Amino acid sequence: MKFFVDTADIDQIRELAETGLLDGVTTNPSLIHKSGKNFLEVVRDIAAAVAGPVSAEVVATDHAEMMREAEILRKIAENVTIKVPLTIDGLKTCKALTSDGTMVNVTLCFTANQALLAAKAGATFISPFVGRHDDIGFDGMQIISDIRIIYDNYDYATQILVASIRHPVHVLESAKIGADVITAPPAVIHQLFKHPLTDRGLETFASDWAKTGQTIA
Repeated sequence: MKFFVDTADIDQIRELAETGLLDGVTTNPSLIHKSGKNFLEVVRDIAAAVAGPVSAEVVATDHAEMMREAEILRKIAENVTIKVPLTIDGLKTCKALTSDGTMVNVTLCFTANQALLAAKAGATFISPFVGRHDDIGFDGMQIISDIRIIYDNYDYATQILVASIRHPVHVLESAKIGADVITAPPAVIHQLFKHPLTDRGLETFASDWAKTGQTIA
């Protein structure tokens, strides 16, 4: 399973990229706003920092304007993926861009039926939002399971990119279901490293090693 990080913070992106675990980055207007920086500059910096796909979202809602914005964004770097909403105009834009060889991430997906439409439109990635579904009392992971079955039934190439991840259990369940990609905030990815027994074990090893009086030299 591929790991994307969901942030516009270039320092956090570079830190995770150094681990060798980072396969791509997703951004959205809210994350850009939080960064307080120029949108195009942020996308350019991120695309230079990672080799994998970098999702940059259009803000227009009509097809013609989405295509105009996409043209600007995809010129930034070859690894820029155009992010469009799951609307009729968004899927028109998806079809036009993927037919021209541009990667497209269809976002704001909340049902398996929507994911089916995105696959038929040729989406590179579909981004179902599991956390937001959980927030209103539904099982977000069930949508991932349903999409996996549908895509496998028809051999769709669209990659399931699990978004709106709230905690490490979402990552675990995504992997068990067979999602292609997860995108998570840096804090959630860092939580994947943590376990109290790991910390306790390191403390024991360090204490025992100190008692030997040795150094590795």
